[in-house]
Amino acid sequence: MMNGWDRRAFLAAASAAAGALAMPRVAFAGTGGDRRFVFVVLRGALDGLAAVPAYGDPHYAALRSDLALPPPGASGGVLALDDLFGLHPSLEFLAECHAAGELCVAHAVATPYRERSHFDAQNVLETGAARPYALPDGWLNRALGALPLGRASSPGVALGPDVPLVMRGATPVISWSPSRLPPVDDDTLDRLSDLYAHDDVLGRRLADALSAESALPVEAASESAMQAPSARDRGARRRRVASNGRARAASGEIIRAAAGFLARNDGPVAAALDIGGWDTHANERGALRLRLAALDAALRSFKTALGTTWQHTVVVVATEFGRTAAANGTGGTDHGTAGAAFVLGGAVQGGRVIADWPGLAARDLYEGRDLRPTLDLRSVLKGVLGEHLGVPAAALERSVFPESRAAAPLDGLVKA
Repeated sequence: MMNGWDRRAFLAAASAAAGALAMPRVAFAGTGGDRRFVFVVLRGALDGLAAVPAYGDPHYAALRSDLALPPPGASGGVLALDDLFGLHPSLEFLAECHAAGELCVAHAVATPYRERSHFDAQNVLETGAARPYALPDGWLNRALGALPLGRASSPGVALGPDVPLVMRGATPVISWSPSRLPPVDDDTLDRLSDLYAHDDVLGRRLADALSAESALPVEAASESAMQAPSARDRGARRRRVASNGRARAASGEIIRAAAGFLARNDGPVAAALDIGGWDTHANERGALRLRLAALDAALRSFKTALGTTWQHTVVVVATEFGRTAAANGTGGTDHGTAGAAFVLGGAVQGGRVIADWPGLAARDLYEGRDLRPTLDLRSVLKGVLGEHLGVPAAALERSVFPESRAAAPLDGLVKA
């Protein structure tokens, strides 16, 4: 029994998303009502200072060095949000959301986790616990289970092999996977790219094939790959193009599929999905430009596909931790602490950056190397869950985010 979400309707919605590539995973929970919530995990630790540069900080340019972006108005410059913060120039849709009052940026934000393990940090991000592996289930599942009677009465159904940890737990949920075919792993594609590195024809065709589903200007990137001075460089550039193309195609398809489910009047109220590829230890500038553009395009597609449901939707985009404030020796950044999160949607009271900015002077950095955390991500999530979905305050403190009393809910994130 699917309680208002019959098998035929579900299969119709699923068919609309058939053909998508398999990389991200998505899970849904059905609770009724017209409000929608989406949680997007950027796995790998997005560099918050790259996505949301603090270009107005007097120490920004010197600290970021080659990773520093030009100021607003310059070629390739940041998209200004205010006198201190801007968005990476690849995030044009998010800039439009900010201008429309539909985006809040939370900066210098972090979970309670203060170490630098991806696995441990993602566990804390998804369980909502104060430390790794303290809880077996996800905060979103517990939040849905705490909704007022009637909104939480619809059972879910799991259709995919994996449900993101944030959605796992006692509350029934639907899960869906874009493909049952195993994806080709990066190692195989790297080997193919190496094999074709000296073949301009096959190399070009491989890169084009892997990026064919992208809506972004991959052709320009492919041309750049072919103009590299050596076969090895051309192979490396082709791999970057291919990897970016697969990421764009997968994230775009999965987010459009999520919109197809959420836009239904009797559809699920919440979705959680993850997008990998944000661990930028080397050559961050180019790689992140393409991945941020892919994320931005996917979110734009999500809004379009949602239609009028966008007005009742809040999307939170977060990552497990930030990265080092300065670049390392390979043009990338290493695991850090605080970063940035995005809260967007038609239901968001946006147009602002929420930050108790710690500053980028050497004395202000956490452990002398990272952006210092001044905002608890749980405060952001508690604010959204309470104001938008109506999760009772007592449940937020007791079961959704236990041991989080010091992280008070952030008020005013959602339109009244």
